[in-house]
Amino acid sequence: MEKTIKKLEDILAFGGIKKEIILLIVSGTALILSLTDVLHLPFDIAWIAIILCGIPIILEAVIGLITAFDIKADVLVSLALVASVCIGEDFAAGEVAFIMQLGSLLEDLTVAKAHAGIEKLVHLTPQTARLIHDGKETVISADKVNVGDILRVLPGESIPVDGVITSGQTSIDQAVMTGESLPVDKGIGDEVSSGTVNQFGVFEMRAEKVGEDSSIQRMIRLVRSADAGKAKIVGMADRWATWIVMIALTAAALTWLMSGEIIRAVTILVVFCPCALVLATPTAIMAAIGNATKHGSLIREGDALERLAKVQKIAFDKTGTLTNGTPEVIYHKSLVPDHSAKEIYQLAASVERSSEHPIGQAIVNSYKSSENAPLIHTEHFQMLLGHGVSAIVDGKKILAGNTGLLDRYHIAYHTTSEIRDFLSQGCTVIYIATDKECIGHLVLSDTLRKESVTMIKDLTSLGVQPVLLTGDNKNAAYSIADRLDISEIYAECLPEDKLSFIDSCQQKGNAVCMIGDGINDAPALKKAAVGIAMGGIGSDIAVDAADIVLVDDEVKELPHLVALSKRMMTKIKLNLTFSMALNFLAIAFAVTGVLDPVIGALIHNAGSVFVIINSVFLLKWKKKNDL
Repeated sequence: MEKTIKKLEDILAFGGIKKEIILLIVSGTALILSLTDVLHLPFDIAWIAIILCGIPIILEAVIGLITAFDIKADVLVSLALVASVCIGEDFAAGEVAFIMQLGSLLEDLTVAKAHAGIEKLVHLTPQTARLIHDGKETVISADKVNVGDILRVLPGESIPVDGVITSGQTSIDQAVMTGESLPVDKGIGDEVSSGTVNQFGVFEMRAEKVGEDSSIQRMIRLVRSADAGKAKIVGMADRWATWIVMIALTAAALTWLMSGEIIRAVTILVVFCPCALVLATPTAIMAAIGNATKHGSLIREGDALERLAKVQKIAFDKTGTLTNGTPEVIYHKSLVPDHSAKEIYQLAASVERSSEHPIGQAIVNSYKSSENAPLIHTEHFQMLLGHGVSAIVDGKKILAGNTGLLDRYHIAYHTTSEIRDFLSQGCTVIYIATDKECIGHLVLSDTLRKESVTMIKDLTSLGVQPVLLTGDNKNAAYSIADRLDISEIYAECLPEDKLSFIDSCQQKGNAVCMIGDGINDAPALKKAAVGIAMGGIGSDIAVDAADIVLVDDEVKELPHLVALSKRMMTKIKLNLTFSMALNFLAIAFAVTGVLDPVIGALIHNAGSVFVIINSVFLLKWKKKNDL
């Protein structure tokens, strides 16, 4: 029996969506020819639709009943098909089968594509490590590292396990864990995580967490566990199938017993087939998906908009989502009379010209985009790991870096109230000095997207509460939240912290939408009721984990998406109400003998046409005030 069922399932699965479309085109053509009777054949050409569309439905129903006693809509449809054929109503049988298969195709088209996010995370897992033993370096497999081993990490290499730096200084790109674009300076005693990238210096570390306990492996487990709990789209007809089948069979049996006319009973089975009901949800979803696509949103999960309509909170990552994701120079000042503020800016950009550090590159890019004066020629450029850079300008040594650089050269500086204010806002301060004195400073900050303020206001007006979840420090987080009027803020979040917040909210019955762009956002994007990723700047793993992708990173379209999802659910409810009302009205006529199976099947057409037309209006729908 099991082998037989497996063969039947293989037959049903063969060919995929392209096969379904071809079969529907052939079946629809056959039904039109049958209705017009232009071909004089020895059999009704509607049999083509019965075979191509009806047989798969019957097989599906049989498999469901045998394997799990699963009573779905296809059980009622199968009974109606067989009964119609038995009394010679071939067109009615073919038409019902065609409509049901059309609904099945629409649902298949809205089902999610397979995700490759977990596999991409696995590729980020470091494969080798440089073990230091008795002063000798040996390259070993990363899974062979033991707690307490001393490892060496070169510039550009991923850190193989979690541990603590024992010698050396460096800058670490921690985007995989925190999502923040700026590297973090590390020295002796600082912790480092597996999967993060060493950008500049050579350092040695002591292994603390290895194998399955490492940060990157924990991230993989989080994504897997979150994905397991994500619900998939379920047809409305299947949710109510058991009741529909029992009511239909009872009504048909009673009508047959009371009237003695089997054609009335068959008509009831035909009109009770949930054709319009099957189309009610997927047609509206597909029309809404088309609308979202025109607004730059790619819907990757079929029921994502259905879930988005129920969302009560939208959690935002900060960097790259609410902000531009790259620091810019927002302020520059001279501390000496012989240099203007612009000249200090020019000196800093000139010295940083050869820097590979993101801060240095940000200074150069900001200068080139805002100032007309060319950069000054420099010589003897030098990276000062963890502190900044130096170069010779017009015979003088010019330094650009943090307070550690000034301390290294014993240069006096003052932390003024102005600088403290900038630091409290999460800004980065870069000092410019000669080898004798501090001559000025620059302030860099990750700037807000110009559309973020309006977008947050529009979401709030739709009844959705914005929340900030960021791996950045508290000063930066509270500064951004204050400017956007976001009251609920969580800073210094690791991936498990974001996941924990979403899980806590959803256990309380508050559906959460997560919006992010980084690898560290992937578990939260999977766990949330709806995950939305930035398609342009977002990592491949974040995009794969999301249900919806903003193709051009246009966060201003988020209010439209939320409003569209609510509008779509209104359409679905109207479709369902109309289709059920039409069914019960048709049943009343069928019981009295006014309808025959063919007329009943045509009523299905009317209901299905209404559902499709009502849904199509979503394609061009646009909320007032351009939301």
